[in-house]
Amino acid sequence: MSHARTHCGYRTGGLWRAAGISFGLLVVGSGLALFAMVEFDERCMQGLTRGPGRFLRTRDQAFPPATVCEFDQGEVASFGGRAVPGTLLWAALAVMVGCLLVALLAECLDPRPGSRLVVPMSRGQKVARTGTAFLVTGSVFVLCYALAAWRLFTGPSSACSAGAGWSSHPPRTLECSFLPPQASCQYGSGLVRPMNPEWMAALATELVVPAALAGVGFVLAWRRWRAERRAACGSSNGAGGHLDVRSVAEDGAGQDHVDHGAAEDAQQRVAAPQVQSDGDGQGREGGHGLGPGQR
Repeated sequence: MSHARTHCGYRTGGLWRAAGISFGLLVVGSGLALFAMVEFDERCMQGLTRGPGRFLRTRDQAFPPATVCEFDQGEVASFGGRAVPGTLLWAALAVMVGCLLVALLAECLDPRPGSRLVVPMSRGQKVARTGTAFLVTGSVFVLCYALAAWRLFTGPSSACSAGAGWSSHPPRTLECSFLPPQASCQYGSGLVRPMNPEWMAALATELVVPAALAGVGFVLAWRRWRAERRAACGSSNGAGGHLDVRSVAEDGAGQDHVDHGAAEDAQQRVAAPQVQSDGDGQGREGGHGLGPGQR
């Protein structure tokens, strides 16, 4: 009789699809917002983009990606900083993060059968699914982090001037950090600006969360699969041991039966000559006992 437990996993296909659709919308919207940021600050400084009052300064917004021109009586932002596009991007980000975190947390659990939210799934299928999630989220994190931090790995003290081909007066690196991947660069004019846009440094740091959750789910699934394999090997070895003991016992019983039969046959062969000798002796005694008249 088999006592193997039916393993299950949560139905996370809808969550993954929703996260994928939201991610696509987020990429498209962020791309448009980044394109709208090109030279937006220059237009504000040159007066091509007008605002309420006198122009003061510009700043970059991390998310939604936008350039904000500050005036003494208000602000004017590029495409990403406006109400409708900004709200849609925040909604897409919230849906993507929520679905992604719930799906990854569900992959870490080992539910019991009997619910409509679960589906039968072997340990090997669970390892394959969590491994795929870990591969995708980990690859996205490594790619984004490499794009944001590659200049730091060339040398933290010269990160601001790496890859730009400065002939003279390269920017100095005032301070830097690897998480988030960021550095403060001071140019020859005295202007201090960050090496990476704030949104890029924040994104490269925040992507470690889904990658870490996926990694935890993969490790848990792999450990459960390994424990099941060990238990299966142990039970099969135990069943083999019982069979060996039983066969040895049966062989011993059969040998005892053969030995007992051989002993009985030997006793019969020994008893038969004794009976025959007794009969011959009685015949001889009878012949010697004949009277003279019989002779």
